[in-house]
Amino acid sequence: MVYYIVIPAHNESAFISLTLDSLITQTMLPSRIVVVDDNSTDNTAEIVKGYSQKYPFITLVNSLSDPVHLPGSKVIRAFEKGYATLDEDYDVIVKLDADLILPENYFEKILAAFEIDAKIGMAGGFAYIEKNGEWILENLTDKDHIRGAFKAYRKECFLQIGKLKPAMGWDTVDELLSKFYGWKVVTDESLKVKHLKPTGANYNKAARYKQGEAFYSLGYGFIITAIASAKLAVMKKKPSLFIDYMMGFLKAKSARKPLLVTKEQAKFIRGYRLAKMKGKLSGKVKI
Repeated sequence: MVYYIVIPAHNESAFISLTLDSLITQTMLPSRIVVVDDNSTDNTAEIVKGYSQKYPFITLVNSLSDPVHLPGSKVIRAFEKGYATLDEDYDVIVKLDADLILPENYFEKILAAFEIDAKIGMAGGFAYIEKNGEWILENLTDKDHIRGAFKAYRKECFLQIGKLKPAMGWDTVDELLSKFYGWKVVTDESLKVKHLKPTGANYNKAARYKQGEAFYSLGYGFIITAIASAKLAVMKKKPSLFIDYMMGFLKAKSARKPLLVTKEQAKFIRGYRLAKMKGKLSGKVKI
């Protein structure tokens, strides 16, 4: 299978070499790697140019966006810039962050999963962070969720869900829409990805409000948003985030901001999330 990779990057000079090194040593190499340098003020672009001169399948795209690091829209707009430079002769499209080290057999196993089951629309491994000299699971989400840092999509699924939404919550709505259309989302616990920078390290309070807005835009409704906000605040060990998330939700609701999904999709999403929550309470679904 042919796979392309797009890597949005903003001031990633400390990590981008490690990420690219882990890609050029894959047991199954990508046909294209596009790094989008998004308004960096360090030497990210120069580092990528060095790789592109040595490896013709690596290219650099420059993008000038707002320097404020708000989650969602900035990274996906950069992804879109990179994706626009690619042809459509791929089987799998991958969105990667620029601060990862992937195991050398990562894409060999990801592509094998896609080949074995034609109904798999998305696949990925698990993020690990370094703590006290050890690499431990970055336990911020359920184990059936693929982190936004490393998303691999079957082409047909990617196009059917309308590609990626340039908004906070894009890496949740993509999976929910995949399931809405009958695709499977698969995670492989044997694929341990080293995440070199903690999630949300550069986010400010406005970004935390965006999480609540994202819950609104997914069509969650008040009750599901409250439960999801409480769970995320506990997982991040910051109880005050619950208030930020709920404020973001209420502000978006009061402004009647448009949803990222249709009414039919929102109804499916609420039903899916409620069923999953009930399953966890009854002990039928592992958290």
